[in-house]
Amino acid sequence: MRLDRKTQLSIAYAILTILLLLVMQSYFEGQVDTVKYSEFRTWVVDGRVAEAYIGSDDISGKYFAEDGEGTRSFTVTRVPDDDELIPLMQEHVPLYTAKRENTLLTSLLGWILPAVFFVGIWMFMARRMGGGSGGLMSIGKSKAKVYMEKGTGITFDDVAGIDEAKVELQEIVEFLQTPERFQALGGKIPRGVLLVGSPGTGKTLLAKAVAGEAGVPFFSISGSDFVEMFVGVGAARVRDLFEQAKKHAPAIIFIDELDALGKARGVGGFGGHDEREQTLNQLLTELDGFATNAGIILMAATNRPEILDPALLRPGRFDRTVAVDRPDVKGREAILRIHAREAKLDTQVDLHRVAVRTPGFAGADLANVINEAALLAARRNKSTITMDELSEAVERAVGGLERKSRVLNEKERRIVAYHEAGHAIVGELLDEANPVEKISIIPRGIGALGYTLNTPAEDRYLMTKNELLDTTCALLGGRAAEEIVFSEISTGAANDLQRATSIAQSMVKEYGMSETLGLVAHREERNQNQFMGMGSPDRPFSEETSRSIDSEVALIISQSYERAKVVLTEKREEMEKVVTVLFETEIMEGDQLRAILGKEPRHEEDTLSGAAAPAAEEAVNDGTSNKDHGAPSETTSAKSDPDAPGESPTTNESDVEDGPQSDDSATN
Repeated sequence: MRLDRKTQLSIAYAILTILLLLVMQSYFEGQVDTVKYSEFRTWVVDGRVAEAYIGSDDISGKYFAEDGEGTRSFTVTRVPDDDELIPLMQEHVPLYTAKRENTLLTSLLGWILPAVFFVGIWMFMARRMGGGSGGLMSIGKSKAKVYMEKGTGITFDDVAGIDEAKVELQEIVEFLQTPERFQALGGKIPRGVLLVGSPGTGKTLLAKAVAGEAGVPFFSISGSDFVEMFVGVGAARVRDLFEQAKKHAPAIIFIDELDALGKARGVGGFGGHDEREQTLNQLLTELDGFATNAGIILMAATNRPEILDPALLRPGRFDRTVAVDRPDVKGREAILRIHAREAKLDTQVDLHRVAVRTPGFAGADLANVINEAALLAARRNKSTITMDELSEAVERAVGGLERKSRVLNEKERRIVAYHEAGHAIVGELLDEANPVEKISIIPRGIGALGYTLNTPAEDRYLMTKNELLDTTCALLGGRAAEEIVFSEISTGAANDLQRATSIAQSMVKEYGMSETLGLVAHREERNQNQFMGMGSPDRPFSEETSRSIDSEVALIISQSYERAKVVLTEKREEMEKVVTVLFETEIMEGDQLRAILGKEPRHEEDTLSGAAAPAAEEAVNDGTSNKDHGAPSETTSAKSDPDAPGESPTTNESDVEDGPQSDDSATN
């Protein structure tokens, strides 16, 4: 277990204090010489005792050092019944007197002061460990942030792109405002509402909007805040949270990242695992203890509903699940308009065109685009945000910064240019592939030396077999171009091969698109072990079937590769023209490519910057990568969700991660 910085400092302070006390005690004890009684009598006779204080049990004082350097302190245990001592001291000691014995008060102070000192140290450590929340004394108190009445400052007007979720939650608002209308009909409002969606889709924002619309107190806490190093703290915080909410009812309790608290329970918990289960059990108990008229709504958010304990999701607890999906094009435009309220946009800015070019973006991504565009405009000393800044902001948000410091030699630039030209030409000429929007050979991000952007004309949720095959073929166009032009291949197609293989495997194993294997799904499942996490894959099919799957996947890849080579061989002259333009400007718009191929341009409103290519530095628009957004795309759909396969734009990026050396000759 890793201690936080405050705890580490508190422990360090305690250790230093104890060491200081030990050093001080050793120092003072080292300044007093303990002598034998016989030696003390000799000193008295020799006149070496300067002063003495006689007590009932001991004698202390000062004596003259042998080296003549002043006096030193001494102490000696007194021998009782030595009647000769006092006469000797009267004769040889200049100053002697009886020692004043410690009173009761002095004795008590000798015990109390050290105790007070250590209690003070303990309280200081407790305050340091507890931060500003009351220290260890309040460790069982809830850490929830409380927004009273309309303290959230957010309403449904601030939420866009998730209209279905807003409709579902409007019922919660109406219940909190007029609960008697539902109770008169015998209806019961759901006790718990679980918001499920990808990161950045607006789950927390939606919960705050519900509280803001209803005008009730809002208790917000993260699932990880319940877990501490002390046993029983999590359960105590759950109880305290619900007690606070009941005092302010009607109210909303919102638990963010519920999966940190509500993971499915195992059979043999121990240590921190057992403590988390106790906290979960307490939460389940509190949910069962809700009264129908308590006026408390429990809301929670997670992006991993599959790992939640089934007891949480049964009716009577979290009995309503609301999906918070990524927005469609209309939703993206509405979100952009909300985040652009405080931004100074140029009059020529068309947010609809930005929304068209950002499929797969979540609300947080779109907010980042507006913010990044504002920063770029300020850096360029502009008074308003133009389409150029929005264009570059989209690319920065998903593809990383331009790597102007990465200078490729002539051979590498040629490889990158032909590689991207191969992607673009094959993707544009195949009927079922998404149209090409932009080609670039400018290095960006960590490993990309260039990219080809394919943007769907509309939001897509299904893909056919031919569309998957054409997508695979377009992914292999870069490798095919390298082989045709240079008669050799580079490491740049590593990512292309991974994505193409993933599509082919899903076609064969999940979608039943293999004529040889038929309409059978051969999905691999993993054995879960509560102590070791995810186990090894469990194949519910034979080795012979596995070999057939491998053969079918290899066949799809090889046939797609041969198709790509045929297309590029027939369009060799057009490929040379594309490479010439890329060498001159480093970027090419999709309509320029279509003009070279003799195709009609796309409608202007479907593009972010129009058909004409601006100057090279300003024309670097969108390098959207589905692996950055996590949204399903025409490439990733074959390995993720077949119901939402084609929404985000597909990029074929230069990637040198898997190359045998660290040079940048690889292109994708």
